[in-house]
Amino acid sequence: MVRKRALRREMLAAIARRHRAPVVMVNQVGGDDSLVFDGSSLVIAPSGEVIAQGKSFEEDLIFADLDTLTGDMREQPGDEDEAMLEALTLGTRDYVRKCGFSKVVVALSGGIDSALVATIAVRALGAENVTTLGMPSPYSSQGSIDDSRQLAENLGIRYEVMSIDEIFSGFNHALAPVFAGRQPDITEENIQSRIRGALLMAFSNKFSALVLTTGNKSEMSTGYCTLYGDMVGALAVIGDVFKTRVYDLCRCINREREVIPRTIIEKPPSAELRPGQKDTDSLLPYDILDPILEAYVEHYETPEKIAAERGLDLETVRAVVKMVERSEYKRQQAALVLKVTPKAFGMGRRFPIAAKVQV
Repeated sequence: MVRKRALRREMLAAIARRHRAPVVMVNQVGGDDSLVFDGSSLVIAPSGEVIAQGKSFEEDLIFADLDTLTGDMREQPGDEDEAMLEALTLGTRDYVRKCGFSKVVVALSGGIDSALVATIAVRALGAENVTTLGMPSPYSSQGSIDDSRQLAENLGIRYEVMSIDEIFSGFNHALAPVFAGRQPDITEENIQSRIRGALLMAFSNKFSALVLTTGNKSEMSTGYCTLYGDMVGALAVIGDVFKTRVYDLCRCINREREVIPRTIIEKPPSAELRPGQKDTDSLLPYDILDPILEAYVEHYETPEKIAAERGLDLETVRAVVKMVERSEYKRQQAALVLKVTPKAFGMGRRFPIAAKVQV
């Protein structure tokens, strides 16, 4: 969806000018699994000027007069952020409804990704059809719980809190004999995520509500996500949205009023799976990481080209690329991703899992 609508308009205008004839493009609208069709049907004059255009992301009927070269012009999304939000909303609505469901459940962590997914779910399905679950662990901050509660209040949605402290303690107790002599590590972090995944699926089964995953494209690219944990769900709403773009979309949502609390947008991103954890403990800052990922994942640029053109250390770029290559096994077990960029994970970009890749 990103840049696609403008490129399509330019392509059709070039055809009209070349053949000195009007061009009519009728596009379908709606979600088809991972694909989202945006409508935006066009009538273009021989000069390349758009003389009629239908609504974007909703069904519409327009009329055009090819003799006078006049027609109906519907208002379009103001910018790419608005268009992407509309695409994600439409894709979510159609996927849920076409699968025979009406309700969804989202895990609210107090972070920006889950806040965006919950907001899109409300736009798509209505507040009455969205339930959010807060599942704090021993490492969850009170601020994250408060932020989640404030977001739910702003959206008018149900918010349930289920502490996983006792469940986590039970896991640790059961595993203590076989883990004896070993220090806590990522294993215990993943257990917390997988407990939450099990609770989400229990809620899904009991109330016939699809689980929407909250992982973004930066996390899916680098494997900064947990199989059978935060990856649990039916639809990866923002799985094709890089983290830096997540912030842009949240600011877009807040243009008229503060829906997503400012504290959620401003806090340093953290999975809160150990004391004082920050995403930058494992990843580069997102404003450096995302351009590398976009160049490699969407444009197939080599590490050497990425480093040279962006003034980055080659070994740093290679380390990021290695993370991408080593995480293919996770992506092939991930939920369906709504496609809004030229190269989304899933059927648009799939590589062998068991492959020796030289980086």
